[in-house]
Amino acid sequence: MKNIILFDVNQQHFDLLPLAFTRPVSDIRIGILTIREKWEHRLPGMYSYLTPEYMAAKYPAALSDDNIFIASHILPDDSLVKQISDLDPGETIVCNQELLAFRGNEADFRNERYNRTIEYDHTLKCIRHLYDIFLMNGECLEADFRLITNGRTSEKLSDSNRIIGEPCFPDGTPKIFLEPGAHAECAIFNVTNGPIYLGKDCEIMEGSCIRAPFAACEHAVVNMGTKIYGATTLGPYCKVGGELNNVVMFGFSNKAHDGFLGNAVIGEWCNLGAGAVSSNLKNDYSEIKLWNYPTRRFLRTNLQFCGLIMGDHSKAGINTMFNTATVVGVGVNIHGAGFPRNFVASFSEGGTAGFTDVQLTKFYAIAEKMMARRGRTLTDADKTIFEAIYNQAEQLK
Repeated sequence: MKNIILFDVNQQHFDLLPLAFTRPVSDIRIGILTIREKWEHRLPGMYSYLTPEYMAAKYPAALSDDNIFIASHILPDDSLVKQISDLDPGETIVCNQELLAFRGNEADFRNERYNRTIEYDHTLKCIRHLYDIFLMNGECLEADFRLITNGRTSEKLSDSNRIIGEPCFPDGTPKIFLEPGAHAECAIFNVTNGPIYLGKDCEIMEGSCIRAPFAACEHAVVNMGTKIYGATTLGPYCKVGGELNNVVMFGFSNKAHDGFLGNAVIGEWCNLGAGAVSSNLKNDYSEIKLWNYPTRRFLRTNLQFCGLIMGDHSKAGINTMFNTATVVGVGVNIHGAGFPRNFVASFSEGGTAGFTDVQLTKFYAIAEKMMARRGRTLTDADKTIFEAIYNQAEQLK
């Protein structure tokens, strides 16, 4: 069996902060699956990671004498999977001088000792910027839908629901798929623009209106009367209400009440209080600039729409208002009236009146309580990661 190592490229790791603070880039969810899960479905093998050193305890690398190294921000397709599968020891695949994959041992990989270089001449799909996650979510969601439902039979959708649009793709593939335990009653599903995936034991409550493409992963919950526009993904155990438009939530996060969230990416263990809203369009319709950690400044995006980017374990109190393209770090607690600034550093607490530092002991206490509600624990490996982020927070403000 192939031994496959998904390695973080420094540039992509830093450009994808704060989401990459707490996970390998390949554990970012886009579409239905994480990047790692996409590779696992297409290229069977034993998978592990090469990450920044502070993550190694939680995400260790299981290296052997013969490994396949794959850049963790690259999305698989059939042509790339075939080329990687055909690699001989010492061979590497590049695209415009960017390393995509290498087969060999760790020493040769780290020292760039390659026997032969193969140029990948197809269109490369990858995530380089935070906003790529919501921009590419629609095409990734449909690709994942076809991948994980191929040859399988969906559970039956209750007759109390209403479907708008052709129920199948032109090739006959049904556009709605329910995993075992998925439950939906008296909801409206519009599949005109793509598929709808309802994961194991997820629940769509009555009165919800959902436009495809849409995915609710395992145990996700859509509360009564929720309005969702595609392309939106709810990761495992997420709970949402109100109005969402082109949102990706990684997992275990809540936006359970009224309020708008659009063109946004929300990490794990986040909570947006009742009435929290996020702007995704500037009043003057001008181009959006987004905070970039490596340069420590706001960079142009060529986008007109971009909402909230929120790192893991961050919270917003009731009626919080976020300006267009706000980036919130890890372990942040925002509350109070008015708009907080467009970038909030990790382990900060406050609002328009200013922010103070959140001590790790307080952060751990809150995180442990929240995770316990979902039957999860905060491990020593997790604490090692948060301590490293905490020690970087001051210099990344």
